[in-house]
Amino acid sequence: MALERSDVEKIAHLARLGLNEADIPGTTETLNNILGLIDQMQAVNTDGIEPLAHPLEATQRLRADQVTERNQRDAYQAIAPAVENGLYLVPQVIE
Repeated sequence: MALERSDVEKIAHLARLGLNEADIPGTTETLNNILGLIDQMQAVNTDGIEPLAHPLEATQRLRADQVTERNQRDAYQAIAPAVENGLYLVPQVIE
């Protein structure tokens, strides 16, 4: 499917792009090249190929699950307005 000048003008209007008259032929050619590439990719037979979650099937390195800071709950709760049994008390906002 090849785009024509009028199609590119409509697309530019819908996308709120201000194209100069000189830019329209180049934009038309670029969009037609993109659509041609999409047609080529859709023509490839992908039967029996499983989709990938990531193109490189990379796994993320995770850090060790270790405690790196000391417990400062008592220090933080010492400056809180209201605390009870290790929990912060807040005013009721929903009845």
